[in-house]
This record gives sequence, structure tokens and C-alpha cells, in this order.
Amino acid sequence: MMREREAGERRAAVPAGYFVAFGIIGVLVLLPHVITTPYYLHLLILVLLYVALSSAWNLAGGFAGQLSLGHAGFFGIGAYASTLLFLNFGLSPWIGMVVGVLLAVVAGAAIGYPCFRLRGPFFALATLAFGEVLRVIAISWRDLTQGSNGLSIPFKPGFANMMWQGKEMFFYVVLVYALVAVGIVWKIERSRLGYYLIALKEDDSAARMLGIDTTRCKLYAMLISAALTAVGGVFYAQYVGFIEPYSVFDVNQSIQFALISIIGGLGTVFGPVLGAFIMIPLSEMLRAAFGGAARGFHLVLYGIILMAVVMLLPQGVSQELKDRYKRWSRARQSAISRRKGQADAT
Repeated sequence: MMREREAGERRAAVPAGYFVAFGIIGVLVLLPHVITTPYYLHLLILVLLYVALSSAWNLAGGFAGQLSLGHAGFFGIGAYASTLLFLNFGLSPWIGMVVGVLLAVVAGAAIGYPCFRLRGPFFALATLAFGEVLRVIAISWRDLTQGSNGLSIPFKPGFANMMWQGKEMFFYVVLVYALVAVGIVWKIERSRLGYYLIALKEDDSAARMLGIDTTRCKLYAMLISAALTAVGGVFYAQYVGFIEPYSVFDVNQSIQFALISIIGGLGTVFGPVLGAFIMIPLSEMLRAAFGGAARGFHLVLYGIILMAVVMLLPQGVSQELKDRYKRWSRARQSAISRRKGQADAT
């Protein structure tokens, strides 16, 4: 009887969860019609971009437990692949996106497979070196990339060029990108691969003893993560209209992906979503408030806030919210049971 009741509660909870998700998506779709200030729309575009990029990182770093500091390499591969094909051959960035994804997948396999044997900080250092090598190559290969001068993308509005006059279409494109990235992570979490990733993250040796091909699972997670990150690089290049090695291959990009996931909640679907909606506006507000008068002070405040959040919420914001909801739900159920008992007694 108890099992039947729990199964019924789970079935009832699923439509409610979908209702909330569709409600949030509906609100996001209407936002460009409500927010008319270009700066705030730009801020929302950045938030959604980092939702997708951090979700991609979280797949490898959170679910698979592979702390990567080289995801900026995949980001830069996507940006440079689409930009170079667009400038040199006139190919649409949509086609360049496919090429960038394929190159990022090849790079992910090349760096991931031999480095999965490394543990802890050694894997992180190996991926860090991967991103830095790509940055040096982009700086040195001036005939192709223009080196430190970067590449300017001519503004030619049109769907084929992934460019538009206003920011509204950019918003909708990045919204679709973020929804796809979160949806893929959500689907993987509930698949056999997701269960395998959680198992190997907890204890790699025990997972192998149970017959799980841990190397293959890690490789799948890395390849999907690399592909999604490359897509973000393509969008960033077309949105900004200019790329150079110090921005797209910057290790700070990789650290930002990781921090957003850690703050939101590692190994959770909605952790990167919450993390991006907290950290990106916070970073922009601090930069606007202290960036000019006290240069660098906003970074100090930003670091202090991050340390405080990590110390107070070690499991991330999403886990804290989930725990609070469970406590509230148990307290509510207990209150209902007490009232029912008192009513029966009278």
C-alpha cells in the first residue's frame, strides 16, 4: 500500500515539474518584449550563454568527476573554426558550427582518452596545458589567425550569417542553445550513462569491478561536453563580432565554467542554471559599481562572495534549496497528520 502511494506521488510530481519548467520557459520567451533596455537584454544573453557552457562543463566535471581546466580550448576551437570559414570561404557560421563541433570532438578524444588515467590535480593540469597550447598556437600562427590582433567579423545581418540588427534574435538563439544543453544533461542524468557516471565519480575502482567501462563513459561525457562548448564558441564569435586568443582561449573562461557549476551544485542538472543566474549578474553589478573608481576592487569583492558561498553552501545552491524544500515538505506533512489525528480524536 505504501509503495503504491509513493508511486502515485511520483506520477503526480512529474506533471507538476513539467508545468513549472514550461512556465519558466514561457516567461523567458516573453522577456525580450518586456525588457527594452539593450544592456539588460545583453546581460540575459550572457546568463543564458553561461548556462549552456557551464552545463556542458558540468557533464564532464560534475557528473564524470573530471575537473577540466581546458574547456576554453573547445570554446576557442568553435569560435575560430566558424570565423575562419566565414572570412576565408564565405561559409555560413551554421556550417562552421558543424565543423567546429567535429574538431572539438576530435580534440576532446585526443586529450581525454590518454589523460583519463591521471587522477586529481594531474588531470586538471593536463587539460590546462591543452588550452594553453591552443592559445599559443593561435597567437603564433599569424598567417591564419592574425595572432594577437584577432579577427574582426564583418557585420552582415541575416539568419545565414547568425547576425541580426537587434539583440532579440540573439536572445532567442541562445535560449534555444541553453535549453538544448540543459535538456541533454537532464536526459543523460536519467539514462544508463548517467548512472554509470555517478557510480564512477563516487568510486572509480568499485565501478570497474562492477563491470562498468569507466574509460568509455568518461570519454562519452567529454565528447558531448566538448561539442556543446564548441557551439557556444560559435555563438560568442558571431554575437561579439571579434575574437582573439586571449579572450576565447583564456583559462579564466574554463575557471568561470567550473565556478558556476560549483556554486550552483556539481553533478546536478539545474546547478549550472542557478549558478549562472547568480554569478553573471553579480559579476556585472560589481564591475559597474567598482570597476572604474577602484580598479580591481570588484574582483576582490567577487572572490570574497564566492568563498563565502562555497564555505556556507558546500553542496551548492541547488542542493541547499532541495534540502530546504524537503524539510518544509516533511514539516507540512507532519502538521497535516497532527491535524488529522486531532480531528479523528474529537
